[in-house]
Order: sequence, then C-alpha cells, then structure tokens
Amino acid sequence: MNDTHATAGVPLRWVGPLRISGNTTTTETEVPLATYESPLWPSVRRGAKISMLVEHGIAATLVDDRMTRSVYVKAADAQTAYMAALEIDARLDELRDIVRKCSRFTELIGFRHEIAANLLFLRFEFTTGDASGHNMATLAADALLTHILHTVPGVTYGSISGNYCTDKKATAINGILGRGKNVVTELLVPRDIVRDVLHTSAAAIAELNVHKNMIGTVLAGGIRSANAHYANMLLAFYLATGQDAANIVEGSQGMTVAEDRDGDLYFSCTLPNLIVGTVGNGKGLEFVEENLARLGCRTAREPGENARRLAVIAAATVLCGELSLLAAQTNPGELMRAHVHLERKAEATKVGGQ
Repeated sequence: MNDTHATAGVPLRWVGPLRISGNTTTTETEVPLATYESPLWPSVRRGAKISMLVEHGIAATLVDDRMTRSVYVKAADAQTAYMAALEIDARLDELRDIVRKCSRFTELIGFRHEIAANLLFLRFEFTTGDASGHNMATLAADALLTHILHTVPGVTYGSISGNYCTDKKATAINGILGRGKNVVTELLVPRDIVRDVLHTSAAAIAELNVHKNMIGTVLAGGIRSANAHYANMLLAFYLATGQDAANIVEGSQGMTVAEDRDGDLYFSCTLPNLIVGTVGNGKGLEFVEENLARLGCRTAREPGENARRLAVIAAATVLCGELSLLAAQTNPGELMRAHVHLERKAEATKVGGQ
C-alpha cells in the first residue's frame, strides 16, 4: 500500500434534522458528524429534536466575517516603527488595489497594528468569498509585505507570519477583533419541552452554566471562553465537511449563556472564530462534496453565501450538542450511563461483525 495515498476512516453519521432561522439562512437540515465519540451523535440528535419542536428553531445571527494574516517588520527604533504604521494607514486604498490583483475573491477590509520595541506587527483583515481563506490571506499579505518593504522607509523584513493573526492558537485577539465567521445562536425552549425532552429544568441548566462554564472556566484560566464542549461538535463537523481540523483550537473559544425565563429556557452559544469554507483544500474528496451538496452549500449563490450558510449550520450544531450535554450534567449519573451504554454497545457491534 502506498502510504502517500492512504486515508483515515472516521465513522460518520447524519443526525437531525435541525431547524435554523436568521439573517443568513432559514432551513431544516440533517448534519454530518465524523467522530470516534459515539455518544456525540445521540446527544446532538436530542438538541436537534428540540429545535424542531420550537416554531422558528435555532435563531442564528452571523455578525462578522473576515480572515486575517499578520506579518511583522523591523525598524531601527519604536519611533521609526510608529511613523511606518502611520504611513501604511494613510495608504489603505493603495493596499486594497494590490490585494485585488491577487484574487478576484479577496478584499482588504482593514488592518490593525501593534508596536513592541522596534518591531511593527501588521494584522491584515480580508474577505475571501467561499474559501476559509488561509492561503488567500497569506498570498495577499505576501504581496502587501513586498510592497511595504519597497515603499515605506525605515523598515526591513521580519516574517510573513507574526503570530498576531492568530491561526490555530487560543488567544484573546481573535475574539476581540474577529477571525473567521462570528455567529450567535439562540433558542428559547418552553418549560414543558425542557421537562419532557431534557428531563431537567431551566433553573438547573442556568445554575450549572454559571457554576461550570463561567466560574469553573475562570478558575481554570480560560481565554475568552466559557463552554462545555464546543470542540466536540466542531471537530466532527469539520472532518465531515473538509475543513482544516486544527482550526477547532480557536473555533472552540466561545460563550454559552443560559437563563431561566419563568420556567422557559433561553439558551445561546456565541462562536466568534468559526473558520469554514465550501471551496479550497479538503473539498475535492468525493464524500466531502456529497456532504456539502446535501447541506445545500453547493448551490449557485453570490460569493461567500455558501460559506456563511455552512458556518451557521455548524454553529447551530454546536448549540444542539452543548444544550444536550448540560442538561445531562444536571442529573447525577446520566452522562456516564449514556457513555457506558453507547460505547459498550458500539464495541459489541464491532466485535460481532468481525
């Protein structure tokens, strides 16, 4: 066997459907999840069931969309670096023209800078159509860096990557300034559904969210994050749809909010760093193409709309799994019983089929 052409088979199932509404799409769809953690499928399925029992389902609001790449240059001193930053800021329209020559789908929408000693860090922000935009942003940043080095006095090459983006690392800057798609999902669950489907109460979930996700995360030193397990749903969704799985590092940073509203449960997940695309690396595999088409993300739309649709479906999937897990954790022993039952059942099925 030629190892260069080997593939890793991860079990994949479709769960749902789940109901979504909002400023990007209104749809009902099943979602593909590729994971070795078999309890994840029924957990997300339970959350999806609840979304179908609520008239408008999960309200998903996309509030921002940008990809970033940071570079850094060196100067003789901080004053020279500061003057260079002012010069670059004054030439923003000129820099936009350079980016447009790199790709018809890449647009420079802004940049930020920071000075440390004699180093000038530049964080460029782009829109990249339906691509997640890693390579497009790097290509554009490389062209911008070359132009800056030839036209801005007093600076020399540092690196095409300055770690101020930030890519695949847990940092504060992405949540503050944005990287990827920023999606807020919300669901208002009537008290009878909380009782009959989740087997708990709005008050119990709201209390657990404060004690576990908020206080527990602060004690652990979490960075702009207060959630139970966003990474589980994101990794499974990313693997099933051909995404760069390492982006769950920043993607799993997010905030869960739960409120008891007179017995009804208001539940929300904010994911500020969803890095997904419907074209580019990883999308050429046959099963990925089929999954994206089934999700409605292969339809002829304006550039960027398919990727934004994919982002809100991913965010809604996260809410389904997050809600189900927190509900389980309000009941002593429920989480472990589910894991033991489902994982032993899966192992028995595997052995029986050999």
